[in-house]
Amino acid sequence: MRQVPGKAVTPLTRLVELPGRGVTRVWEYPGPRGAQTLMLIHGVTFTAELNWGKHFAPLSRHFRVIAIDLRGHGDGISAGSRFRLEDCADDIAALAQVLGLGRFVAVGYSMGGMVAQLLYRRHPSLLSGLVLCATARTAAAAIRWNPFLQPMSAELLGMALMGPVEDPATARQARAQLRRTSLSTAISAIQAVCEFSSHSWIGEVDVPTAVVITARDRIVPVSRQLRLARAIPGASVHEVDADHAVCVARPQLFTQALLQACWSVTAARADVTQPGLADTAFSTGTALSTGTAL
Repeated sequence: MRQVPGKAVTPLTRLVELPGRGVTRVWEYPGPRGAQTLMLIHGVTFTAELNWGKHFAPLSRHFRVIAIDLRGHGDGISAGSRFRLEDCADDIAALAQVLGLGRFVAVGYSMGGMVAQLLYRRHPSLLSGLVLCATARTAAAAIRWNPFLQPMSAELLGMALMGPVEDPATARQARAQLRRTSLSTAISAIQAVCEFSSHSWIGEVDVPTAVVITARDRIVPVSRQLRLARAIPGASVHEVDADHAVCVARPQLFTQALLQACWSVTAARADVTQPGLADTAFSTGTALSTGTAL
């Protein structure tokens, strides 16, 4: 069993067998007694550790936190000959059954936001809420297949999708995690993302929903993120002034918007006093952005 190094908490990780599906890596932290559950779903070419590792600590002070390596990524189930977002959603539903979860909030980033939408579509009884980050109803116009990507590695492809990461240590960690996904899986996953569309049914969502907008995103245009928010009845919008890689490159900036979004879809925000910035920061002294309703 491995642990993520951290000053405040050390989430545990283990391999979990999903009957009839395969074995995948799961990260989990129990959170406070009686806390609601967040299921964190990572983006394309990422792993759960890369996407969410720096957010486990602040989230787990308020929620039970679970994250899974999606199939074909990291230690996830083999993707087989074709990566399907629907399979990822069904894997998460199977994990919920294995862990004996009640209803949970699905928190998806980029491709993970599309998987979260499919979780609602395919397994609505499992969800108590949705938090959709840096994602859209469709990505077909934002990410197009390019034959020149063929000779690339998944590492280079993932770094290209992330954009600039200024801190050298963070960049090295990101490249190491991205190398854990094969190029064939990365290409198949991007094709699946390009084929995804929730236009015809996303307006049927009837659970509390928050949309986190990455306002400088060059991968998923802000206009598409806003259209997603407007298509979901009652969805709240929380803006973070950063690009698509903010969850990795600027975790402190992203964390506050993420917490605001999670509070907005759970009773926790109304029932407890929100902590000060000093409590939710990563003790670096960097100011956090506040989620802004648009």
